[in-house]
Amino acid sequence: MQRAFRQVDVFTSVPYRGNPLAVVLDGQGLDTEEMRRFAAWTNLSETTFVLPPTVPGADYRVRIFTGGGELPFAGHPTLGTCHAWLESGAGRGTRRRSSRSATPG
Repeated sequence: MQRAFRQVDVFTSVPYRGNPLAVVLDGQGLDTEEMRRFAAWTNLSETTFVLPPTVPGADYRVRIFTGGGELPFAGHPTLGTCHAWLESGAGRGTRRRSSRSATPG
């Protein structure tokens, strides 16, 4: 399995000084176990996967994983994912609202 991802230093503008996070901007097509394995491979505390929204009015959905499994919520992954998503240009012209799901789908 190959996926492009970004490593984000959350809570700083200085490289290698923040709380690191891996962000997969296109998580479509990955199942829960593939996401968990990818998160384990990155060897960071958390990895997020950006998916199409399932809630009307949201711009994207995010799933947060550690090497051990999925988290229902975590602060620095939520902020770092939004930052990476906005930097990618995906948020141009949108309302910038996300949805969070702890269940596959």
